[in-house]
Amino acid sequence: MAFLPVLRRTLTLGAIAGAGLTSYAAWEARQYTLRRVTFSVLPPGHAPLKVLHLSDIHMAPDQRAKQDWLRGLAALEPDLVINTGDNLAHSRSVPVVADALGGLLDVPGVYVLGSNDYWVPGMRNPFLYVLPDTGRRHTSGRQLPWPDLKGRFNAAGWLDLTNGFGSLTVKGTSIAFAGVDDPHLKYDDLPRVAGAADPSADLRLGVTHAPYLRVLDQFAADGYDAIIAGHTHGGQVCLPTLDGRGRALTTNCDIEPARARGLHRHPADSAPGDEGSSWLHVSAGLGTNPYVRIRVACRPEATLMTLT
Repeated sequence: MAFLPVLRRTLTLGAIAGAGLTSYAAWEARQYTLRRVTFSVLPPGHAPLKVLHLSDIHMAPDQRAKQDWLRGLAALEPDLVINTGDNLAHSRSVPVVADALGGLLDVPGVYVLGSNDYWVPGMRNPFLYVLPDTGRRHTSGRQLPWPDLKGRFNAAGWLDLTNGFGSLTVKGTSIAFAGVDDPHLKYDDLPRVAGAADPSADLRLGVTHAPYLRVLDQFAADGYDAIIAGHTHGGQVCLPTLDGRGRALTTNCDIEPARARGLHRHPADSAPGDEGSSWLHVSAGLGTNPYVRIRVACRPEATLMTLT
């Protein structure tokens, strides 16, 4: 029976290590970070554009630190805001989100919705996310007040790109947009937004909540210069790496983990200037499922993209 003390010590150390990791993961989920990227996508002679990409806020009314951090983003004075969905995590969150966005609602903006704008999130074992996607969608069956959210955004002048098109002129640059409803729930209507991107626009952007390959493929083939997406949470629970970025284990869609967040090309092996290819920016987002508020090696983020 000499092994029993060793077993007890091993189990005790394992429990301590598990509690420590959980505490760290809960702390990291509140370390809101502004990431900055710059890439060339504008025609020669156009002034740079500062574009703030927000995604996966997953706001609950009690998340005061997140609300305060969001309010501070207005000081960046972006030229354009792109919101790629999953703003809500609670039935009373619409006014909270609008208040936290504050002055950003006075900036030109576009948006699409995600599954957690439509449905109250349900409790789910977070480790199921590392398993292959079965195609089943886990919703509570209880709707969130997404029409009220749209009403707030529309009243601010933001363009609703739900399976549709839009256009804006920002600092003298004409921008043509196409967007789809949430592909994760299969709400996207790709035939409705199919066809060559407006050749008269200075910049063409595709917008989607979830970066499913079918959506990325169509936008790239149709000539959109860049595609903006969220949904993946950057993997949310990642393996730590020496460069500090973390390595995603999963994406909760069919894009590969290597492109779970950050700036990439689509198709993945394409280069700027290749016909039928686009820039792709995927945000790791600002939130989590409200029942499991943890992140590991993947801090919550918004991104200030400078387009040159």
